[in-house]
Amino acid sequence: MSPDDSQLLHAYLDGELDPARALELEGRLADDARLRAGYERLREMSAAIREKADYHAAPPGIAARLMRQPEAPARGAARLAWLRPAAALAAAVLLGAGLSYFVMKPGEEDVLAREVVASHVRATLAGQLIEVASSDQHTVKPWLSGRLPFSPPVADFAKDGFPLVGARVEYVGGKPAAVLVYRRRLHTIDLYVAPGTAAAGGPLLKDGFSVERFSQDGMRYWAVSDVEGRELEHFARLVAAGG
Repeated sequence: MSPDDSQLLHAYLDGELDPARALELEGRLADDARLRAGYERLREMSAAIREKADYHAAPPGIAARLMRQPEAPARGAARLAWLRPAAALAAAVLLGAGLSYFVMKPGEEDVLAREVVASHVRATLAGQLIEVASSDQHTVKPWLSGRLPFSPPVADFAKDGFPLVGARVEYVGGKPAAVLVYRRRLHTIDLYVAPGTAAAGGPLLKDGFSVERFSQDGMRYWAVSDVEGRELEHFARLVAAGG
């Protein structure tokens, strides 16, 4: 893996790529097994570091003392230029708030939730929400199963006001996932499904989108939409009951 690819994967993992570049990278991840393996190593290493790291409270008054320090001389400022972005971010937060010595990345579930929201937004903006258009689970399920290394549960909830309208395939955490597309009046709900048994952590609000997440029967689910949070929670309960 080249240094440029490594930097690109780091930026993707941290959610720093714009939608166009992220979409381009996801296309490469789908076709390049070596690049996917590199992304998985980075993601696993990041998750392991977060699991072992602890927060440390800063001594009282440290923020005020730091803010009273004189400006660094030009040579000292130049030396700061080569600091890694993570270290620079930690220093900035420490100076501004003085709440901790170390700024930790969000947990793996938050990283994955951010990925599915970004994926939902990209697909919406590109007009590529649906690759197979059908409300028939007997059409959608075989289509997905033929393109994925697993067979996702598929159900239609039209009688409850959440009709199935189609599906597509995306990547979450560098691995393929089924995306079942539902409607709620004029809103779209993307339901991401992939193998996994990790605890999910409950609802989230990311960039104005509601996210419901849970695990069941060996599958992990993320429901993403701009519908009101209680409606998405109701949808998630229907999925859990009928999955």
